Amino acid sequence: MQSTIKRLHESGPILDICGLRGGSTALFLARTVRQLNRSICSILASEEQIDLLAQDISLFCDIEVLVYPSFEIPPYTPLSPDPATVGLRLATLHRLLDMSTPCIVLTSVEALLRRILPRTVLGSRSELIIKGEETDRDELVRSLVESGYESCSMVQHEGDIAVRGSIIDIFAPASNPAITGPVRLDFFGDTVESIRVIDPVSQRSLAEINELVLLPASDILFPAEKDQKKWQHFLEEKGKKLSWPEEDGDYLITRLSEHIRFTGIEFSLPLVYEPFHRVQTLFDYLPQKTILAFHEPDEIKNQTDILWERIEANHAEAEQSGLAVLPPRELFLSREEIEEKAGAQTCVNFRALPDPDSPAPTETIEMGDHTLLSQELEIHRKKRGNLAPLADRLMNWTDADHTTVICCRSRRQIEHLQEILSGYQIRSAVIPSPLDPLNLPLDKQIHLVEHKFSKGFDFPEEKIHFLSAAELFGEKRLRADKKKRKDQAEAPPLFIEDLNTGDVVVHKDHGLGRFLGLFNMEFAGHRGDYMQIEYRDGDKLYVPVHKLHWVSRYQGLTDQEPRLDQLGSGKWTTTKNKVKEAVWKIAQDLLEIYARRAIREGTPFSRPGELFQELEQSFPFDETS
Repeated sequence: MQSTIKRLHESGPILDICGLRGGSTALFLARTVRQLNRSICSILASEEQIDLLAQDISLFCDIEVLVYPSFEIPPYTPLSPDPATVGLRLATLHRLLDMSTPCIVLTSVEALLRRILPRTVLGSRSELIIKGEETDRDELVRSLVESGYESCSMVQHEGDIAVRGSIIDIFAPASNPAITGPVRLDFFGDTVESIRVIDPVSQRSLAEINELVLLPASDILFPAEKDQKKWQHFLEEKGKKLSWPEEDGDYLITRLSEHIRFTGIEFSLPLVYEPFHRVQTLFDYLPQKTILAFHEPDEIKNQTDILWERIEANHAEAEQSGLAVLPPRELFLSREEIEEKAGAQTCVNFRALPDPDSPAPTETIEMGDHTLLSQELEIHRKKRGNLAPLADRLMNWTDADHTTVICCRSRRQIEHLQEILSGYQIRSAVIPSPLDPLNLPLDKQIHLVEHKFSKGFDFPEEKIHFLSAAELFGEKRLRADKKKRKDQAEAPPLFIEDLNTGDVVVHKDHGLGRFLGLFNMEFAGHRGDYMQIEYRDGDKLYVPVHKLHWVSRYQGLTDQEPRLDQLGSGKWTTTKNKVKEAVWKIAQDLLEIYARRAIREGTPFSRPGELFQELEQSFPFDETS
């Protein structure tokens, strides 16, 4: 592997690498960055592969891994991406602006296709806030609203801002990996007295910091007022040049020139910047001498073709519907443009098998995977137990002075494995991550590490074996991940197309009402789309579509029609407070029960034996919590 990395540094602009199996690609990336002291941008065919690769890379190094996701919305549709996705993209781009050390960027071909805001604009619209320094409070709020932040009573989602007297709560994209979640600025006049990270649920302070950078909440940043006239002229000329339908073209120009953010505005991004800047791509943000790594280039090419078929089909449909839209090539990179930009940088193609038609030189790294081992464990599970065939393999590797690492999902699994392995007279030791396989001691013992790993691999050249417990024994979910529990606690996202007229919905501040439809209307001089909700006595509430996360579908315990709330009556607030009190009462009762249980003397039982531990590990199904 070391010689292949050296050849990558010395060879021409492109190199094919074959033979990598399982998580060995992550090991190659980590070693390449360390050995060459250069950043790498890994491009994958699908979004689903990104998280697994990021997880695997963190086992081998502490190099910063930046994720650049796609919007995951169909092109030319009146939909806007999730604010968290927008925030993650902007945070990654901003980190790349000032990146002084090598990093690894993970992205998909879908994310790579989209043209994005210029580097200079993102840098100039980011606000540095320092504790103890003067900052014009009102100007800061105005600037943040111009940068896509939405005013609300309590910050809960990225892009929210809440102003309460001298306190400003802001949920900004994470410009610093160490600072996640909303922050609270406490002003005394125009002096920032404190900057605190707060919990979005309890709103309590978690930590105090000295400075932070507030990134825009949107990649649509309208021009300054002094450039308005020039921009207006550009929009009108652009509409004439593209022969936009008069009605929808005038409507689009009006909304843009009045700085109205609407769903689907992302497909008008070049119109916001073109008169003053050229829109750019992810390639323009990458550090100099970044190596581009294409994972299975044939799959990437096929995925690019599929994406472009959808782009062109949706564009044609939008034009037939009389919508004012930009040509696809102004919004997305073509396959030829990607190849042209990649040709100016060092590239590596990870292929499962050599491609005889590839013009690039090929390097093969002999690796093995554990597909046969997994099958062997399954075949012998009933006769010999799940661990016996694995123990045989481990002892053979240990006797041959090979290094073996087993990646476990939890500390509990490590303890179980240690007990079972000791029954086979196999010594084991727990090691921390990240780890370098070449620096592990050759002491004839198995190394156990608490770190999830997608798939194991064998590296005969270096006598290294990495095994994934999840791959060999299955992923047993004894307990939901914290992130999953958090997601389940929140109401599922509301989609207009899933609602029928007359359905009962719940607004977080006003309670139960009846959905009457989606209406386009003008309010305070701004035209936009609004959800209409009817309450008791015929009162109407209009919710802008960008605030749909405030509304959820009503899910009753029975089929009985619920009683609608009265708008402005305060009954809904009273109901919520009663529920909170009831929840606290239950929590107190549970606390008392567990406290009594903790001090009560129980009946001691001996620890389960080796056979029980092995039976537990061999259980092939997901355990319920």
